[in-house]
Amino acid sequence: MAPRTEDFTIGVEEEYQIINPQTRELTSRVEQILPFAKKIIGEKVHPEVQLSQIEIDTPVCQTLSDVRRELVRLRKGVTDAAAKDGNQIASCATHPFSTWKEQNVTPKQRYQNLIEEYQQLAKEQVIFGCHVHVGISDRNLAVEVMNRARVWLAPMLALSASSPFWMGTDTGYSSYRTEIFGRWPISGPPLIFESVDDYKRVVEALVKSKSVEEETKIYWDMRLCVKYPTVEFRMADVCMTVDEAVMIAGLTRALARTCYEHAKNERSYPKARHELIRAAHWRAARYGLDADLLDVEEKTAVPAKELVEKLLTFVRPSLEEYGDWDEISTIVREILQKGTAASRQREVYNRAGKLEDVVDYIVEETKKGIDN
Repeated sequence: MAPRTEDFTIGVEEEYQIINPQTRELTSRVEQILPFAKKIIGEKVHPEVQLSQIEIDTPVCQTLSDVRRELVRLRKGVTDAAAKDGNQIASCATHPFSTWKEQNVTPKQRYQNLIEEYQQLAKEQVIFGCHVHVGISDRNLAVEVMNRARVWLAPMLALSASSPFWMGTDTGYSSYRTEIFGRWPISGPPLIFESVDDYKRVVEALVKSKSVEEETKIYWDMRLCVKYPTVEFRMADVCMTVDEAVMIAGLTRALARTCYEHAKNERSYPKARHELIRAAHWRAARYGLDADLLDVEEKTAVPAKELVEKLLTFVRPSLEEYGDWDEISTIVREILQKGTAASRQREVYNRAGKLEDVVDYIVEETKKGIDN
């Protein structure tokens, strides 16, 4: 069966920090900024769990050019709206020094329920992610895509890593957001599912047993979206730059398309143990691209560059089919050369030892390319 027109569309969600430019701390101003933002960019901007967070989601995009144009438009709109309120926008997955204790929860019933149910976990949820939706209308094939894609999520996490600092401390991690989020009971890389019915049975059991209130509160790194016919990839830190966000979106769509074709052709795939997948994610979160990563298929540690190049080789036919190879491979290799957002933040800190300088750097990187 040929893909339908809605297959392999892309939608991107990004969560941003609201920054006080004098103190460089997070500031609880989303309710004041939202009216300005909606006048500028419409309804594609929302509150999140904390009042110091603001989220955008792109319209359904057909091409990476669409994704880039929308991310530029939305980042600029939110940045301009924050400026009208005297504040700034920063795109990275944790704030370098603001503490969760100083944040206020958004007065929306969904978020109040999260606090009531998950208590300290929800209170500490001052993290910022990037979610990429890839349209796949056939739900059985969507599950097959998830089964095949799970071994490739760790190198993509490593490429996106942007959260080395937490509450004023260098955590030693490249993506400390991954560790914070991984404490939630239904999170992390999913297991293999035999079929969409198997997936539904697991979800129904989680809801029926009151392990989660409803399906949208299952926080796996990949899941079937409830609202749209998409697979939602949720493993990435929010990226500092538009280029990096476009790279993650392009790799994600290419990975989904590659796995889709392999599933249709009934090609075998590595049914890796969950323990290995979790270990691979931990290494990616811990080291980013600065040390060996775990090649789940070969069950061995390999240089990060080698595993990233293996990922590029795996998805290259799809990237070339969409005309995205040159753009995506160039951005990936630039990150391999200059370092992840996490390592670049550390370089800024090491120059002067001031986390305020790191915040200033993140704010400038967030704006890079949006004024062209």
